[in-house]
Amino acid sequence: MLVSVTEMMQKAKAGHYAVGQFNINNLEWTKAVLLTAQEQNSPVILGVSEGAGKYMTGFKTVAAMVKAMIEELNITVPVALHLDHGTYEGAKKCIEAGFSSIMFDGSHYPIDENVEKTKELVALAHSKGISVEAEVGSIGGEEDGVVGAGECADPKECKMIADLGVDILAAGIGNIHGVYPANWAGLNFDVLAAVQEATPGMPLVLHGGTGIPDDMIKKAINLGVCKINVNTECQLSFAAATRKYIEEGKDQQGKGFDPRKLLAPGFEAIKETVKEKMELFGSVGKA
Repeated sequence: MLVSVTEMMQKAKAGHYAVGQFNINNLEWTKAVLLTAQEQNSPVILGVSEGAGKYMTGFKTVAAMVKAMIEELNITVPVALHLDHGTYEGAKKCIEAGFSSIMFDGSHYPIDENVEKTKELVALAHSKGISVEAEVGSIGGEEDGVVGAGECADPKECKMIADLGVDILAAGIGNIHGVYPANWAGLNFDVLAAVQEATPGMPLVLHGGTGIPDDMIKKAINLGVCKINVNTECQLSFAAATRKYIEEGKDQQGKGFDPRKLLAPGFEAIKETVKEKMELFGSVGKA
């Protein structure tokens, strides 16, 4: 069954590890992440952007697929279905569709408006047992049309949002979506430490987990990060494995063109990527 992120975040905070959010884009993505979580005995968060939700014909379709897959695959580890970088309206739709967790990204609003909208969504979501992630400061790069310059969060504003009763908080610390450029300055750990000090006990979220060096990931976890988002890295590994399969002509052998065969190498590549991240984040065996 689906669960909110609240308990898994509290356990991660106490155990000094992080739970991975792996974005899903279709059936293969979802199945790969769920099976790997079960094999690694790790809690897991399935992230769904609004663009991916639309691609999969809507949030209700996504929720129904995930719930059925958990049952059919006999998944027993904690699984959260989480809206990623949601709008105010998108968050409401996911609450109604049966998601177990939502993110409202109000970071582009003035702080007072961010507070107002977050407060309303917290009340609505919590009344249904659904957890809420909020954001302060922007994540660099672009994801589904949401563009951020990578501004670092103001610890005072983080406290204002945390005091609303959100379950997890995403604070910009120089992280970006997508592939990191060669001249990237790295994570700002001074800001991260200041945010944690301003919001004691609050589980923090690190977006843009693809390409951040392992030592930075581990330091971020030590400073209170309990949830790390990974999307691009799975896309890259899926694309590389699929390309290799086709370039080697395996799609021309026998019934290699069957989509179940064509997509299998990418499916396995996602599983390997998810496994590596779970080991790095320290969530293996923590279900």
